Amino acid sequence: MTRHTLHMPCSEEAVRKLRVGDHVTLQDTLFGIRDATQIHMFDRGRETRLDLAGHAVIHTAPNVRKAPVSNSCPVGYASVCIGTTTSARMERFTRPLMEREGVRIIIGKGGLMDESLAAFRDLGGVYLAIIGGTAALETTWIDRITDVDLDDLNPESLWRFAIHDFGPLLVAMDSHGASLYDAVGRDAAARRAAALASMGVAAKESSC
Repeated sequence: MTRHTLHMPCSEEAVRKLRVGDHVTLQDTLFGIRDATQIHMFDRGRETRLDLAGHAVIHTAPNVRKAPVSNSCPVGYASVCIGTTTSARMERFTRPLMEREGVRIIIGKGGLMDESLAAFRDLGGVYLAIIGGTAALETTWIDRITDVDLDDLNPESLWRFAIHDFGPLLVAMDSHGASLYDAVGRDAAARRAAALASMGVAAKESSC
């Protein structure tokens, strides 16, 4: 396990140095994105004026409040709680995010699947995992909301956050075809088979 600190935006070379099991802390900038954001971007043809190339996105629909424009609230929004949502339902957007927008890193909980793993391998990307229930902690890593686009979708707008010491986050899927979720699945299956064998029960193959 290696620890990395990445300043955003980062290069493909930097991302390809990351391996499953490594810990990563992000600095400077992070973008918030969710289901509706991506449906409008990729299914309905909307474009964003924000530059995501080389950046990290986090699967979130933040709890924010309107605030007077100031140095701490440059676009009139203050963060209340910025948590992470389950990533699996956004699986189909990984490759478009990387190919069209240049995204390098996706942050979420629960992991992504084979199509995303292939995109990470082909294009140079990673998935960083956050444990569910840590929204209060994550919010302390965010200094302010510096921009927002597609704001008619609020709270599923496209958010740009200024961050500091965002992490450490776990590399759960890397650009070399490795996935922590696959490894855990294989280990669980092996443990189940061993437990059944110890009881003299033959394991049955799933018919699904």
